[in-house]
Amino acid sequence: MAGEGVQGLYVETRDYGATAAFWASLGFEAVVETDHASGQWVHPAGGPYVFIAERADGDLQTQVIVGLADAASFAPDPAPTFVRPFEPQHWGVTEALVQDPDGRTVSLQAPLGDG
Repeated sequence: MAGEGVQGLYVETRDYGATAAFWASLGFEAVVETDHASGQWVHPAGGPYVFIAERADGDLQTQVIVGLADAASFAPDPAPTFVRPFEPQHWGVTEALVQDPDGRTVSLQAPLGDG
């Protein structure tokens, strides 16, 4: 089984407030905001969500998030290079990180309990 398309974007920032204001100016609305400078934003017209997370140090990352119906059935051909295998995450999914041919990281996310 392959992926179900782009579900969202994960965007790291140095300033959550400024980045949130930027996405709001593009029409996105907060649907979830945490108490640790992160949140999920959606556009009323639809499309992928944007998850913004503030990071104090290190290189900032941006990842495409591809949805999967079931992690156990994920079997693309050819197989991607896994940076990290499927692992349960605190936001209710099991996630793997793979690399595209240019070395960019892509997040693969499936519901917990499906593999």
